[in-house]
Amino acid sequence: MSDSPRTADTLTPRSWGGVDDVVIVGGGLAGLFCALKLSPRPVTIVTAAPIGEGASSAWAQGGIAAAVGEGDTIDSHVADTLAAGAGTVDEKVIRAMAEEAPARINDLLKYGVPFDRDLEGKLMLSREAAHSHKRIVRVQGDRAGAAIMAALVAAVRNTPTIRVLESLVVDDLYVDGRYVTGIHARPAGRAGKPMALPARAVVLASGGIGGLYAITTNPREARGRGLAAAARAGATIADPEFVQFHPTALDVGKDPAPLATEALRGEGAVLVNKNGERFMLPVHPNAELAPRDIVARAVFAEIQAGRGAFLDLRPVEKFSERFPTVFAACKAAGLDPDRQPVPIAPAAHYHMGGVLVDAQGRATLDGLWAAGEVASTGAHGANRLASNSLLEAVVYAARIAEDIGGLLALPKTLAWPADSCEVPPPLPAEGIEDAKRLRNVMSKYVGVIRDRAGLVHALGEILNIEATAKRPSVRDMATTALLVASAALVRTESRGGHYRSDFPNADPAQAHRTFIDLAEARRIARAATAKAA
Repeated sequence: MSDSPRTADTLTPRSWGGVDDVVIVGGGLAGLFCALKLSPRPVTIVTAAPIGEGASSAWAQGGIAAAVGEGDTIDSHVADTLAAGAGTVDEKVIRAMAEEAPARINDLLKYGVPFDRDLEGKLMLSREAAHSHKRIVRVQGDRAGAAIMAALVAAVRNTPTIRVLESLVVDDLYVDGRYVTGIHARPAGRAGKPMALPARAVVLASGGIGGLYAITTNPREARGRGLAAAARAGATIADPEFVQFHPTALDVGKDPAPLATEALRGEGAVLVNKNGERFMLPVHPNAELAPRDIVARAVFAEIQAGRGAFLDLRPVEKFSERFPTVFAACKAAGLDPDRQPVPIAPAAHYHMGGVLVDAQGRATLDGLWAAGEVASTGAHGANRLASNSLLEAVVYAARIAEDIGGLLALPKTLAWPADSCEVPPPLPAEGIEDAKRLRNVMSKYVGVIRDRAGLVHALGEILNIEATAKRPSVRDMATTALLVASAALVRTESRGGHYRSDFPNADPAQAHRTFIDLAEARRIARAATAKAA
């Protein structure tokens, strides 16, 4: 992006010398928690949807992983994460996160999150796949994400130092050399003048990339736009090839697909095919509670073989009471889980890759921090352990707030006056077919199972879509897809969420993280497609 905002109107900042203090891109868990932790420093949150509504965090059903239960330990939490991460987890990162978990749970309690408690007032914990103990702090069984976001939204709305600018999408970051100096934004889904927000610090908390795939559990806003903007600005991207597919999305033809939380299998639900066979029993010693990548591939294989895949919820005691969100989704789709198993399919769920950040959440560009799914901390490795994502979001959001507080003096103006916003007309529908085409390409060739021929074909399609895109949103989707597919092509092994049918085994020599920038991704893609031609 250009080093000065000459082509956009500037939204007049009201703090430090005509420059916004801190601009946070994204209104999910990481963004809101960071804003609250920065208080009373003036913060501007820029988000495409109303805060809390376009965030994957609000849809999280499981909860937050924390070793706070009797008999559980930090060491056990770390060991489980290392095992799931398939050899590429940064052990120092996950250990520090696990140690901070109790403090962040207490923060959320103070913000009003109603975590489940027993009659003695102790936190009620559940177990999810690949966890050796019950350590998932939850709300009403499967409503953790919604409850956490509701509490944080209320807290943000009641904090006068936080200004919220909704219905704005960030197209690019302004950079001066290696320093991020602000953001370029425009009205979301509508025609209108772009604007520039100069900033002393930019925190990227824009979410994941699930919307790049035809079947996803993520909200529509999760299409990798923040990642694309950071990559164009020159930020290093880490581990983009590692995409986690949740094995139990309800296969009912909805976009996004309703999620059937992993906690259900922790409470006794089993996976069967149309013949009633529990197909996970011969696949892994932990059967339904095997790591997500293994379960997802097994589900995918049953579907591909024509046997179908189903989740039998009848063994779960008081299912409708304990998991009301999943029960309601089943009923809305015309399914009766009390009478028969419900159809499922793997769906793009979480991106282990993202903008490379250090222990303080700093990106490789000065003035830029990142937290939540858009960031890559090294905590998840090749395959995220269930419910570690919400933990990572709050841990790094808090660290970023502390880091910014230590680097930048507190400005003089501490409160924002109310803003009014003119609603511009909607954009034309051009570009919808390109977005659909990209999602189908990603699902078919860069999905649960990959191979060289498919990846090369996908890269050719992605380059074409990126070059001809008429809408910034489609361009951004293609840019992020390019990073994912290029990294997947050069990793000639199978590891965690990345499975190559032409290289089905893990290669010890490749037990390391991937670091790539956009220029390198383009070089890889162009070389591969030129050779194929």
